[in-house]
Amino acid sequence: MELTADRGADATVISLRDAALSYGERVLWKGLDLDVRPGEFLAVLGPNGSGKTSLVRALLGQRQLSAGTLTVLGRPPRKGSRHIGYIPQQAALSAHATLRARDLVRLGIDGHVFGPRPRTGAVRRRVDEALQSVGATAYADVPVGLLSGGERQRVRIGQALATDPRILLCDEPLLSLDPHHQRAVTGLVDARRRSHGTAVVFVTHEINPVLGMVDRVLYLAGGGHRVGAPEEVLTSAALSQLYGTQIDVVRVRDRIMVVGAPDEMADSSHHAHVPDGART
Repeated sequence: MELTADRGADATVISLRDAALSYGERVLWKGLDLDVRPGEFLAVLGPNGSGKTSLVRALLGQRQLSAGTLTVLGRPPRKGSRHIGYIPQQAALSAHATLRARDLVRLGIDGHVFGPRPRTGAVRRRVDEALQSVGATAYADVPVGLLSGGERQRVRIGQALATDPRILLCDEPLLSLDPHHQRAVTGLVDARRRSHGTAVVFVTHEINPVLGMVDRVLYLAGGGHRVGAPEEVLTSAALSQLYGTQIDVVRVRDRIMVVGAPDEMADSSHHAHVPDGART
């Protein structure tokens, strides 16, 4: 059944109230109040282990909150909603994998269907349109294991957009991409939210590739959080208070550097210790 109660331009598509998430005694974040509206670009920042990916999992209905409430499109989150597009972190693929780019996109349309899936003309057209929209038509029939990282992320975006979602969740989609492909990926995401009013939740270790697109930042660290416009959150005073130690935010031309934060955005090679299965 189609959702109609939250179609207004001012409606919230994601709402958290006094939300908390923890693993055992380790609190990732708590007391989070957040509303995300159609067409908004929310960047989620913070060191490894702060709960960024765990937040995405909660939005996908894969992880229960420890406290508080969460609604997505006016109801509790549920797995497999076609109203939510998901771009996961890059995963290593064998060069011998036979799954083609068009097959991966099709999984975004009917991958949840059990048993054989009919090869209808309507589905083929939707797959072709999704590939064309992200500039991936030229390698539609190439096995995904042979694609470059940037090409693979284009296909992943096509897969996420194949059901015309109202929310796009992006979990570190820029990892291992060079600046050229980072610009291509962020441009596709930004174009989608501007043309369709799709809300974007964009988890990243590096704010600079999306800084010009971001409406608000959710910064998670030390079990706490800050929410606001980039110029409000990405300051020495705000981050020093969040981390409980001196943090310096340095602006050089149009770039932001955060200095002094443990396991910070510029270094994604180290992970804070969290229990098995709780990696953020």
